[in-house]
Amino acid sequence: MTIRTVATTPFTDQKPGTSGLRKAVPTFQQPHYLENFIQSIFDSLDGIQGQTLVVGGDGRYYNRQAIQIILRMAAANGIGRILVGCDGIFSTPAASAVIRKYNALGGIILSASHNPGGPNGDFGVKYNVTNGGPAPEKVTEAIFECTKAISEYKILDAADINLDRPGSFKLGTMDVEVMDSVAPYVELMQKLFDFDQIKALLSSGSFRMCMDSLHAVTGPYAHALFEKHLGAPTGTVLNGTPLEDFGGGHPDPNLVYAHDLVEILFGENAPDFGAASDGDGDRNMILGRNFFVTPSDSLAVLTANAKLVPGYKDGIAGVARSMPTSEAVDRVAKKLGIECYETPTGWKFFGNLLDAGKATLCGEESFGTGSNHIREKDGLWAVLFWLNILAVRGESVEKIVRDHWKEYGRNYYSRHDYEEVESGPANELMDRLRSMGGELTGKQFGNYTVAYSDDFSYTDPVDGSVSSKQGIRIGFTDGSRIVFRLSGTGTKGATLRVYIESYEPDASKHNIDTQEALKPLIQLAEEIAKIQQFTGRTEPTVIT
Repeated sequence: MTIRTVATTPFTDQKPGTSGLRKAVPTFQQPHYLENFIQSIFDSLDGIQGQTLVVGGDGRYYNRQAIQIILRMAAANGIGRILVGCDGIFSTPAASAVIRKYNALGGIILSASHNPGGPNGDFGVKYNVTNGGPAPEKVTEAIFECTKAISEYKILDAADINLDRPGSFKLGTMDVEVMDSVAPYVELMQKLFDFDQIKALLSSGSFRMCMDSLHAVTGPYAHALFEKHLGAPTGTVLNGTPLEDFGGGHPDPNLVYAHDLVEILFGENAPDFGAASDGDGDRNMILGRNFFVTPSDSLAVLTANAKLVPGYKDGIAGVARSMPTSEAVDRVAKKLGIECYETPTGWKFFGNLLDAGKATLCGEESFGTGSNHIREKDGLWAVLFWLNILAVRGESVEKIVRDHWKEYGRNYYSRHDYEEVESGPANELMDRLRSMGGELTGKQFGNYTVAYSDDFSYTDPVDGSVSSKQGIRIGFTDGSRIVFRLSGTGTKGATLRVYIESYEPDASKHNIDTQEALKPLIQLAEEIAKIQQFTGRTEPTVIT
């Protein structure tokens, strides 16, 4: 086996986004494209000689081929040991857990998360640091700088490693351990949740659940957790075999893309509980019988009921949410007397708060929740958390949420996504809103008076780093909000996200349809931002 040094030239489009580098599969398949980015990761890191890395992905198309390239490049760059998941599979939360368990230098996670897969779908590469979390901006910036200056990469000439079963191998001087990626994750969940109580619920015969893995990475994890360890009947897990193209579906756990599960939970003889997860397993959707739990409400309910769960029985230090996420959890934090942190979108911003012990639970409106057990959001963790609460309280999902609204008030909340709009006009829309700045403050729009308008900027309370231009916030005197953001997770054009929120303390007004309750604010968002004028769209692609 020999190490080759291959001459290359930079690509101009390798700036990592919110969650690493995401591009269409054919882009990654270009000669040198993947190799350039992987070498740039290695070049940006200090002291990699002899270190341990975790490598795996969500099983999407090109996952296996990319892993073999990464293994040979890691060996050529002096990495000491690689822990890689069987079949190349590692859910993002499981990879985070293994990085932390083995004190690895970090991990390379191959996923485009909730984006579609297949030969013409999307692919992604993300570097996670030693704490198990996504690389902070200073690390991704260092990687990007290396991509702009790269002139060569190193790779070992060697045969492919057999990823089909656990085993130990050598690539040059590097050790490769192909491991069961499910077992360490299950062990961690057993430390946090009351498996006996959940098992009693799931095997009682009076409670039925349905878990849709959308032919993505959580299938093997869900089978092991729910059907093997927790006694749920065979068939509880739907679409549990990971497929390279996710069965032709879109592995995004929301009301639009997980429509089959929604039909089951809103159909005749519906189960008591339903859940879905995304491509790499870090997102979740929670449903009760004929009832949808918004991610914002889910975070608030988990926070309010945390002491019912063994892993959090002593209470939580604080809670954090992304800026566009509804303020429902803020009200819970206030009552509990704990801090609630508002951060930019992107799980990496929660890492410092978790490491410093300032926050225990975190959540984003984009169907992601998690805690300090790892440094990623965690879909199946959220499902188990809900099951633990249901087992203890003995009440339905709907009753738990409605009782929560009675106590704290209801935050009507929705997100309108305009996907794959032209980047130029989308940026013009945002620039216009940004230029309006404080001009809106005090302005009257129908029954709404603007209390503040700004471009959200975040100063990290731990390291003092500043992140600016994180989204336009328009807040009204009655507590309502409209937020505008351009997403950094797509690969085509731009995605304009519009978040609409209205607070209703009156319990007699908690049964209004969400879109109806928010209708005046939805119209106001169009009026202020001129969405149709800039995007040409008369309605959103997805409403959640």
